[in-house]
Amino acid sequence: MRLSISHETTYHYQDQVRASIQYLRLTPHDSERQRVLSWQLDLPRPVRAQVDPFGNILHVLTLDEPHDAIIIGARGQVEIDELREAEHESQSAWPFLRCTRLTEPDEALRRFAEQHCQQRRDRTALIDLMQALNQAMIYTPGATEVDTCAAQAFAGAAGVCQDHTHAFLACARSLGVPARYVSGYLYTEDCAHLASHAWAEAWLDDAWYSFDVTNQLARPERHLKLAVGLDYLDACPVRGMRRGGGHEQMHAKVFVAPTVVSVQQQ
Repeated sequence: MRLSISHETTYHYQDQVRASIQYLRLTPHDSERQRVLSWQLDLPRPVRAQVDPFGNILHVLTLDEPHDAIIIGARGQVEIDELREAEHESQSAWPFLRCTRLTEPDEALRRFAEQHCQQRRDRTALIDLMQALNQAMIYTPGATEVDTCAAQAFAGAAGVCQDHTHAFLACARSLGVPARYVSGYLYTEDCAHLASHAWAEAWLDDAWYSFDVTNQLARPERHLKLAVGLDYLDACPVRGMRRGGGHEQMHAKVFVAPTVVSVQQQ
């Protein structure tokens, strides 16, 4: 499947911002599952690409002059291998056993993981865990904040894809299974569904397997990966800091659609 993506994020500030810095993980890279055909960022000024410790493509946008708005755009085409269920990497998976503030399991999450996986540590067990978390945490936009941790969202029995992913990571790591946060895009025919998405990957049998708790999908056939990390803060597409500006308004427009490949007859 070939996907076309258009992603625009606009920030408006109540007062002028004296200076700001934005960390952008908005550029996918080639892997066993995906091949980047074209991609470009539309930014207020040119920036140079670098690679962060998790292997993500990172751009750092620094604005030193006063401004009251920022528009950040990304667009391109990526080909997805719909039949590939796992990805292999040379980097060690063991750092992804480490928990963070957002993914630290409490006793309730530990019991939940043990209840649904018991002694099993295979893909079937983690699919059962994924499905159980989907039932235990109802998808509810606005139920949590960006800094809500896995234990809080689980206790509230509600959240969004970020919370589902953090809870899965907390459970998997408590079982001794390396797991990581993934940010990216999801193609869906439901126009009301936000195409910007988050899911988890777990290290099993020397490969990374996907677990999308929100959609109960264990095959990433419509998922386009942007970045990975220990949690949302490591992998979110845009993360920034600023001096001044007062109240901030953020608006994101994301469009993901399959691209029809024309075949010319001889």
